[in-house]
Amino acid sequence: MAREPPAAQELPDRESVLAACVDIRERYQRSGFGPAMAEFIALVSHTGPIPPGFPGQPAPDPAAFGLPAQDDGSRDQPLLGLHMTACPGYQHDFTALRAAPTRILLGVGNQSSQMMAGRAAVAVAERLGTTPVTFPGGHDGFLSDPGHFSTFLRTVLDG
Repeated sequence: MAREPPAAQELPDRESVLAACVDIRERYQRSGFGPAMAEFIALVSHTGPIPPGFPGQPAPDPAAFGLPAQDDGSRDQPLLGLHMTACPGYQHDFTALRAAPTRILLGVGNQSSQMMAGRAAVAVAERLGTTPVTFPGGHDGFLSDPGHFSTFLRTVLDG
């Protein structure tokens, strides 16, 4: 059985991230889309490791993000429902991924590399024995500057 490389350790804030995701899902069930999405935005925008006290903090005002504060009663948002707790805890089969015949590239936005998604992408790339590709912009570079992003993506994929 192959041993994982030394970088195979989980991110040190894994438990805080998972607890924050549970908190967001519970807030969604209690209060609806706006309050839960505001908490989600605060989580994914946080720079550096998520502190243990992050879950349970008062959520930011949804209106600050242009979100509704009123609960419309619907609970059909996949991100804030089941996916909020199922996806972050997923454990990849790194042995199978490293053995895959296809090239796997992990992308990180240069403005968001220290945020949760960026740190996770760097950790996955390390476990695959690769280096992440740093894209212009943040986690949403494909939205904030689609022209530049698509040109850079084409260069990376062609390379």
